[in-house]
Amino acid sequence: MKSIAKLSLQMTGLFEAEVFVRLMLWRWNHPYADDKEYANSLLEGAAEALRQACDGGRVIEDIPAAKLNFVAAVWYAEYCAIQDSDEDPKRRRARKVWLNSVRHALPSCFCDPSDLPPG
Repeated sequence: MKSIAKLSLQMTGLFEAEVFVRLMLWRWNHPYADDKEYANSLLEGAAEALRQACDGGRVIEDIPAAKLNFVAAVWYAEYCAIQDSDEDPKRRRARKVWLNSVRHALPSCFCDPSDLPPG
């Protein structure tokens, strides 16, 4: 059986992954939601996080590497992008709000799936 990280990495090559990233940006009001190039860069960052996880590297403390999912990988890519940013503080705050919103709206994406109740 393939790991969640490997299955998620396979998904990054699909058009549907691009659509999903754009929807995530729009739904939670990311300040770059209308920037197609930014969305593509974010998808590339998520793919890199998933490759790292497939190689055994844990990128988010609460999620075992093999269980890193697509949503958490997109979140992590944005988290890393903010760390390297020297942009306007207002825009940076808006990006942090996006991170918090995604994590709050989809908490099950940010834990070990085996910790979730069956169902």
